[in-house]
Amino acid sequence: MGGTMDGTRQRRRGDTRQRIQDVALDLFAEQGYEKTSLREISERLEVTKAALYYHFRTKEEILVSVFEDLTRPIAELIEWGRQQPHTLETKQEIVRRYSETLKGASPLFRFMQENQATVRELRIGEMFKNRMLGLRDILVDPDAELVDQVRCLSAMFTLHAGMHVMQDLDGDPEDKRRAVLEVATDLVTQAHESAGRTRQAP
Repeated sequence: MGGTMDGTRQRRRGDTRQRIQDVALDLFAEQGYEKTSLREISERLEVTKAALYYHFRTKEEILVSVFEDLTRPIAELIEWGRQQPHTLETKQEIVRRYSETLKGASPLFRFMQENQATVRELRIGEMFKNRMLGLRDILVDPDAELVDQVRCLSAMFTLHAGMHVMQDLDGDPEDKRRAVLEVATDLVTQAHESAGRTRQAP
């Protein structure tokens, strides 16, 4: 699992707190959150439990810190989106930037996908739900037809699914990511244009 974090790991390696996050996330992915102990995390890091406690007191503290660090761009994206006009260009840019965020935080989102029951019971479950609601409110026109609201929500889920399902398809990872992004962007575009035609209809 040494390359799980890819380039992100290289940038973060020098920071003890971030090394703890990386190793913990690797172990959570390998054997599950519930079966991983702080002792195992400290052993993998080759540090004492006391040294680990200096940074984090519990496994959940580690996971929450990973979530906050890797999904900070989502919070910033929501804040940006709320200040923009409710145009197609804004929605397309939201989808593009969200795709980039998922790419940078892929180990975390893989963990969340594979441990959904655990995530729902932890603080990050509610935190993630609130982030998704924030994006939904920007992408979805409240007065749009139901089918168009579903299209916008499906764009978000398409990006999520792309991180997992696309792994089973042949091809360059970046080409697959671009293909997923194109499909998600098409869904948002269709929804926006359909809503526009509905508003113009007599």
